[in-house]
Amino acid sequence: MAKPIGVFDSGVGGLTVLKALREKLPGRDFIYFSDTARVPYGRKPREMVRGFAYEIAAFLLQQEVAAIVVACNTASACALPGLAGDTPVPVWGVIDPGVEAARRVTLSGRVGVIGTKGTIEAGVYQDKLRALGLDVWAQACPMFVHLVEEGLAESDEAEVLARHYLENHPDIDTLILGCTHYPVIQPVIRRVMGEGVRLVSSAEVTAEAVAAVLPPDGSGGGSVIHYVTGGVPAYRHTAAVIGGVEGPVIPLDVSRLGDAG
Repeated sequence: MAKPIGVFDSGVGGLTVLKALREKLPGRDFIYFSDTARVPYGRKPREMVRGFAYEIAAFLLQQEVAAIVVACNTASACALPGLAGDTPVPVWGVIDPGVEAARRVTLSGRVGVIGTKGTIEAGVYQDKLRALGLDVWAQACPMFVHLVEEGLAESDEAEVLARHYLENHPDIDTLILGCTHYPVIQPVIRRVMGEGVRLVSSAEVTAEAVAAVLPPDGSGGGSVIHYVTGGVPAYRHTAAVIGGVEGPVIPLDVSRLGDAG
């Protein structure tokens, strides 16, 4: 039986990536790690987030995963490619797939990217997009993660914040949702950006990249085990926004992660 695939994020946003992975790899088992005790990552120092990523990867390796998907844009920006080079199994992030998704759909070559403060300040999206010859506009939207985690994706607060962050956007035809939480508030973002701007996320393209390397049938039952560093009831409640949680949810004391390394 093939080993499970490990997926991790700071919270529930990575469940959008997990959903796409399960659709592409229905026979594979997964371990999803949600670091809700330390969410959000976006405002934390880069070295701190990098340390979190290495701790979680070490824990997933203890669970004998076959590969790791960093389903978090901030962690991808802060920890890759170093994490991939230091890890004995394949590691994918979500930034390269997001860039590829934008490259596929833009017609004008004018692309925007929104993300956490950490992701935007890292500049990884901007550098990769400009390397393709694209014009780039970037905007940090730090409070969007809180809206999703608090179940306020369709609230008046979401509308006000989206207009504050995005209403004065330049002329672009494509916008990368550079945080795996952001697809949850896509309806609000679309209203502010207008129908002429194509919204893209990395989930589908990430799943394509993983499925191109790993065999789809792991001879498993397609099961998922969730490890959560914060409260389990809160995790289940927030995850319901993205479609709920399938499989057992196991609480994990965040102090144990230091032992994993």
